Amino acid sequence: MPLTKLQFKPGINRETTSYSNEGGWFDGDKIRFRAGFPEKIGGWIKQSGNSFLGSCRALFSWVALAGDSYLGLGTHLKYYINEGGDYNDITPIRLTTAAGDATFSATDGSSIITVTENSHGAVQNDFVTFFGADSLGGNITADVLNQEYQIVTRLSGNSYTIQARAANTSISSITEDGELNPTVVTANALDTGDGGSFSVATYQVNTGLDTVVPGTGWGAGTWSRGAWGSGSDLTVITDILRLWSHDNFGEDLIINVRDGGIYYWDKSTSSDPFARAVALTDLPGNTDAGTPTLAKQVMVSDSDRHIIAFGADPVDDIGTLDPLLIRFSDQESPTTWTPTATNTAGDLRISAGSEIVAAVETRQQILVITDSSVHAMQFLGPPFTFGISQISENTTIMGPKTAVAVDDFVFWMGAEEFYVYNGAVQRLPCSVRDYVFSDFNDIQAEKTTAAVNSSFGEIWWFYPSASSDNIDRYVVYNYEQQIWYYGTLNRTAWIDRGINQTPIAASTDGYLYLHESSNDDGSTLPPSAIEAHIESSQIDIADGDNFAFIRRLIPDVTFRDSTGDNPQVDFTIKARNFPGGNYLQSDDAVVTKSASVPVEQFTDQVHLRLRGRSFAVRLDSDDTGVAWRLGSPRLDVRQDGRR
Repeated sequence: MPLTKLQFKPGINRETTSYSNEGGWFDGDKIRFRAGFPEKIGGWIKQSGNSFLGSCRALFSWVALAGDSYLGLGTHLKYYINEGGDYNDITPIRLTTAAGDATFSATDGSSIITVTENSHGAVQNDFVTFFGADSLGGNITADVLNQEYQIVTRLSGNSYTIQARAANTSISSITEDGELNPTVVTANALDTGDGGSFSVATYQVNTGLDTVVPGTGWGAGTWSRGAWGSGSDLTVITDILRLWSHDNFGEDLIINVRDGGIYYWDKSTSSDPFARAVALTDLPGNTDAGTPTLAKQVMVSDSDRHIIAFGADPVDDIGTLDPLLIRFSDQESPTTWTPTATNTAGDLRISAGSEIVAAVETRQQILVITDSSVHAMQFLGPPFTFGISQISENTTIMGPKTAVAVDDFVFWMGAEEFYVYNGAVQRLPCSVRDYVFSDFNDIQAEKTTAAVNSSFGEIWWFYPSASSDNIDRYVVYNYEQQIWYYGTLNRTAWIDRGINQTPIAASTDGYLYLHESSNDDGSTLPPSAIEAHIESSQIDIADGDNFAFIRRLIPDVTFRDSTGDNPQVDFTIKARNFPGGNYLQSDDAVVTKSASVPVEQFTDQVHLRLRGRSFAVRLDSDDTGVAWRLGSPRLDVRQDGRR
């Protein structure tokens, strides 16, 4: 019998069984498709050796007038501006107390300091910086006290604790589990003072949740939800995840805590050291009492230079968030928000849905997505400035970070659906839909984040699987080839190439990574291998009426772009007798690159001995420096009897 060329349909299909998906791919990890053929994805390296505090869930890059490149980064603890790999903390200050209001007390033999400050408004994990404090008399010197601290425990509305550490040491040097590091300072019997009458405390805006906390039991859900007696099984969200939105206003930056404050960072006053962002209402010269103080998301309209606040507080009820209200400032002004006959400030209110979840800007308009509808917002010019129209209803969206734009298209993940807006809202056919949503942590759904990798025509969604509270999976829609694939990777935020030469992503380890920048996993030193694989569905002869005997494999793979000396992959052929049975036999072989000049060469053939009614092909790689692309391998397959 002649050799059989194996040509598979591109993309992974998990909507049916492996047997019925004959001629397709059924599983994979760390792979993508190029022109219909699978290949290993590119690797990643650290952007710098510096790390950030907290879980990053927002990235934004822009360029100042002088050509300086900045990267805004929001975590559940801080907001930073990354410049050249250094993290500049611009987290806004919410309160500065009067001198002497904060006092300290210590216990001999303990590193825990109790701070007394009436109506401090802080919560556990908040950050506070002290100035002007005196020594407590022993090991707790003025230099120990006068630095930034993270609150360990909130004792009451008038007191909390911090853990003393050596002067001028990083706050990140204290471990999250509270274990003592060499920098921790322990009080002695001489530490009997209170820090003096000149101590000043500056409190940063309250930190947010890193993991959504569910509530259960009676009273957890809405009235009449579920069957009688089922109250103990109810699960609802008791607080929201800390999420940021941000956009540049020229070379300056607008940032917003979702359902919280709106802040402004002025580049002209932030050279060295970087100044902190300030509340929009506190900008110099702002006399507008109608300036919004709360929003779900902020954006700067690129074409007309209006600042837009989605889900904002109305001009006549400042401090009360309206989840369906859209407000926009006067053109070119971050400080004029009250509409008059002489400005272009104004507002719009959406009539469908219960809250604005996400807003995404395209080339032509802004798509506003609520929890149950989709609206198109466009710049009209005077006298109305903006107009909005409903374009779809009965839609869903998984979370505020799950929608992205590619030119005039918007893609987003809904509740067990994927959507695209291309002039109309449509559901995206998905060949891995059941695989993704049957293993999805709905409680942590707001962590899901969408990303664009335009170099490969891909939309990625990073999400938490059912067994994880943190992001550990991804699913990819290739909009150029209209196919799907998936894998495992923990990335909490992503920004596409553009200002940066490669995509940048944040990991759960506190570092930023440059993707598509190597062949390996640069989170370790030295870099470690990326374990990638792809496996086909079952293949048979004549609908499985006859047994197949496989005796030879002719590989077709390229190792172009590999950096290792001897790149290789493992081919495995597996045979089984029934679609639901175990693979009874398997035979694998290593395919190794042997020469690259003048023409790339690799293992020419592999001899096998394998029998079964159907078989599957798998390719694996787990060595450093390996890049591979699979072509059309061939098998010597013959009809065979049972013996």
